Amino acid sequence: MKTYFAKDPSNDWVIVDAEGQTVGRLATQIAHVLRGKHKPTFSPHQAGGDFVIVINAGKVSFSGSKLDQKVYTRYSGYQGGLKEIPARAMLEKHPERVIERAVWGMLPKNRLGRKLIRRLKVYAGEAHPHEAQQPRVLEVG
Repeated sequence: MKTYFAKDPSNDWVIVDAEGQTVGRLATQIAHVLRGKHKPTFSPHQAGGDFVIVINAGKVSFSGSKLDQKVYTRYSGYQGGLKEIPARAMLEKHPERVIERAVWGMLPKNRLGRKLIRRLKVYAGEAHPHEAQQPRVLEVG
C-alpha cells in the first residue's frame, strides 16, 4: 500500500465577512482553511490550503471583558522596549492586526506557518483589491 501525497495542491480564494464575529472563533476557522484541513488532500507538511480574504475586521467582537482586559505586547529588543497596547486601542488603530495575531497563534511556528500567514489578507473595511481572483464566500459562525 502506498501513501498518497498531493503533487500540486490547488489553491482557491475564499472571502470571510468578520462583522459581528468573535475573534477567537473566527480565527480558528480561518486557520483551518489556511492549513487546508478541510480538503481530502490535506498533508501536514504542505501548504495545501486556500487564500483567505477577511473584510470588516474593524467590526469584530471580543467575548466577555477581553476588550478592556486583553493586552497585546511586543518587544523592540532594547532595554525598556516592551510596548503594551490594550485590545480596545488595537481594534481602533489597527483592526487588521487583531485578526492576524489571532490566526498566527493557531498556525505552526516554522517555515510552513510563515508561508501560510502570507496567504491571509485582512482589511478593516468592505473594500479589497482581490476581485480578480473571484473568491467564493465562506460562511462562518
